[in-house]
Amino acid sequence: MGFSIHHCSWVRYRVRRTFPCFHPRQRYIFPSLAVLCVMGFVAMSLLDMEGPIDLNSRSQIPEDNSVVTILLWSHPFGRYSKFGDCLEHYQIRGCRITDDRRAYGEADAVIVHHRDIITGTALPQELRPAAQKWIWMNYESPTHSPGLELFEGIFNLTLTYRRGSDIFLPYGFLIPNTLRSGIPYNSDQYLRTPAPHELIRPRLLAWVVSNWSESHARVVFYKQLQRFLRVDVYGRAGQAFFGDVVDLVRDYQFYLALENSQHTDYITEKLWSSIEAGAIPVVLGPSRENYERLLPPEAFIHVDDFATVRELAQYLLMLRRRPDLLMSHLSWRGGYRTHRPTFWTEHYCKACEVVRRTRGRTNVVKDLAHWFKS
Repeated sequence: MGFSIHHCSWVRYRVRRTFPCFHPRQRYIFPSLAVLCVMGFVAMSLLDMEGPIDLNSRSQIPEDNSVVTILLWSHPFGRYSKFGDCLEHYQIRGCRITDDRRAYGEADAVIVHHRDIITGTALPQELRPAAQKWIWMNYESPTHSPGLELFEGIFNLTLTYRRGSDIFLPYGFLIPNTLRSGIPYNSDQYLRTPAPHELIRPRLLAWVVSNWSESHARVVFYKQLQRFLRVDVYGRAGQAFFGDVVDLVRDYQFYLALENSQHTDYITEKLWSSIEAGAIPVVLGPSRENYERLLPPEAFIHVDDFATVRELAQYLLMLRRRPDLLMSHLSWRGGYRTHRPTFWTEHYCKACEVVRRTRGRTNVVKDLAHWFKS
């Protein structure tokens, strides 16, 4: 029986030469009472402004040399991380990032991490200063983001992996080597097209998984796939592994980049680890079209490209016997480098940039739950 999460109307690129074109089968804790009470007087203090901001265009930022103070209300997941220098790392000037709540009254914006608030950290109880912005930050999928409905009309800006966020910063992205942004991303990884003698790797297929649940679509998929070919599994559900995923995957031809839930734009570090390791990612997440916003169409293999898991397995095995087809999935690499934003300093610095740009204007995020789940 076929395995499909999304409807797919065609099979792209080289797959057409091997298989006929086909259609896949259709296949907390809540906040404290104090949080609820504060919502009323918070919502009454908010004004309107225009829609989402284009973070990619710095030409929109007016000259403003004054300091922007960003207050981080709580460190994400309760794990302290040191703040980096926004000017040194990202060429964003005039940012003061602090976690000292005594700065609340003077802060231009307060960053609130969804998971921490929903698991018991109370929102600010003091009256919001005039023009102060509250920023909703979340990098979990809607499936793992309970209580969204509780925060309607509370926040002014969104900071997430979703396109359409006021501050949009995905888990990773490609930068063409021809593009010189002027921003010295020291963590960028330049990709390389393998030489012909490097095409065939010692091992076939790997999957690193820490969150194993029988109800996950990715576990159902894996159980079907391992019937037709060998999958080396690492993590809590497989062989013990404590090192770097990229280093591990360098020995593998393919890597299972399977998300724990399937939602628009929810494409995490799993994909980028595979890309940086030079393995071809086999992806399960949002639609193929969604992935193609981040990658060339031949850079990955989507599970929905095939009517059945068996046909997917046959295609992977066939690629190992056909170096010309294998190269068609890898030849794009020489023109790009990857960038994976540093959690969480880069996010705070990007927030500072947007807050500076929108000083004097305060928006209200409406229909937060509907937007994030859509």
